[in-house]
Amino acid sequence: MNILHSAKATSARDCLPRASVLKTLLLAAMLLAGDSFAEFPERRIQLIYPLTPGTPTYRVSQLIANAMGAELGVPMITVAKPGASGADALMAALREPADGYTVIDAYVAPLIITPLFGRVSYSCKDFVPLYAATSTPLAIASRVDEKRWTDFASFIKFLKENPGRTRYTGAAELSMPHLAAAKMLQNSNAVSHHITYADLYGGMADLRDGSLDWMVINPGLYQEGKSRIRVLAVLSDLPESGKIYGGAKRAADFGIDIGLSGLAPKPWDWWLVKKGTPNDVVEKLRAAMAKALAKPELKAELSQLGYLPTGFGPDQFQGICERITADLKGAMAAIEWEKAEVKKLK
Repeated sequence: MNILHSAKATSARDCLPRASVLKTLLLAAMLLAGDSFAEFPERRIQLIYPLTPGTPTYRVSQLIANAMGAELGVPMITVAKPGASGADALMAALREPADGYTVIDAYVAPLIITPLFGRVSYSCKDFVPLYAATSTPLAIASRVDEKRWTDFASFIKFLKENPGRTRYTGAAELSMPHLAAAKMLQNSNAVSHHITYADLYGGMADLRDGSLDWMVINPGLYQEGKSRIRVLAVLSDLPESGKIYGGAKRAADFGIDIGLSGLAPKPWDWWLVKKGTPNDVVEKLRAAMAKALAKPELKAELSQLGYLPTGFGPDQFQGICERITADLKGAMAAIEWEKAEVKKLK
């Protein structure tokens, strides 16, 4: 009995330290895991904005980020990382952990156009989509006192009958405004000389003094100079896009096909996270963004700035990327066509 009692006592004493060790190991594992046991999000989220701060697009990003942060219960800070037409920002974001604390505001230029030149190694497949944010309809404009044409139809007619006798700008070569304008010209078999500027704002003064005959404009330029310019057509198929330009007609309203549709003829952005971000984190971000974009007050603010929510969801991202890539390849070919046609006239 003594021996048996002694053995039982020893066994009971051995169990105590084992339980204590297991508890200690579990606690240590939890401490080492740290944030993995925390509910997302527990700290602020950074939104990587790929262009220069202080612009209307920067303000749009801030508005959406603020509304989204309110839904998530944490601040969402907009961080501008300009450089290489936005590609530097996307590459910097891809170096961050795939944890949902870095969201990327990806515009069409760094996301679609830059990869077409083979200057970056990323593609749409390296990202997980949240929602498309906004699009900015572009428009064709000339001086308010222009007498050679009165509307978009007579404008296209004049260009076709007078090849190479007009000058225009779509900002930098191969920028979205230039791509849209070149494709429009090719589709209409009309020829005009493209003059390169660093941005669209640089061309406005030359349009007013007669150095340029027409140009592509954005809503910001329209608001600044609407008393001195005439909007000939809006390059968008969205019915509400004309309201941004004082009720101007779309190219399609004149029965003219510009050769691009959907998101292809205008700047747009899609909010993304890095591939590998946990599914539950992605779903929380998506839900917050969807609620933010649905707010009537946010929609009103965006519209006042000249931006329209596109309404595209995550499941449409890869398909749209593929279509836009094909469309913009066609627009790049249109620029080569434009150069060749202008050269023939010299």
